[in-house]
Amino acid sequence: MSDLVEILLPFVAALGSGIIVFLLTQARMQVVLAREREVLAETQALLRHHLKAAEERIKAAEAEARRGALDEFLADVRVEERHYLRRASGPERHRRFLVLQERIYFRNIPLSNWIERELPVEDGTDIERLIEAVSVFPRVRPEGPENGPSGRTLPTSSPIPKQLRAAL
Repeated sequence: MSDLVEILLPFVAALGSGIIVFLLTQARMQVVLAREREVLAETQALLRHHLKAAEERIKAAEAEARRGALDEFLADVRVEERHYLRRASGPERHRRFLVLQERIYFRNIPLSNWIERELPVEDGTDIERLIEAVSVFPRVRPEGPENGPSGRTLPTSSPIPKQLRAAL
């Protein structure tokens, strides 16, 4: 039997050392796999962060483009104004009326009909102040002749008046 033990002992030792090597290799592989998973998780988190940042930049660029388009549109919107005095004679006396007409244009396309009002005018009334006081649209005097014959435009920072929304 001692002969059998001497023959089997190297095989058992080889088998035991093989099992130990297998277990050590498995442990090393698990360590490497854990490190790989950690690197993968960090990379995925970094990618998610970059994706969020890219989406925010895209949204900001779209909003800026919308604001620019609206500003460009409003720069092409202008108000044309005309006014004249009308005299009406009645049984008592002659009366004067200021007829004020305003119309909105986009470039050279009229967006609304003429908005017309008649205002009674007393002698000595400053007509320019009266026009500014009763004008439907805000008066803006930009520099330069690019805004049309009357030099009036709708400002880009103020909301569009109710009358303009109703006319559109």
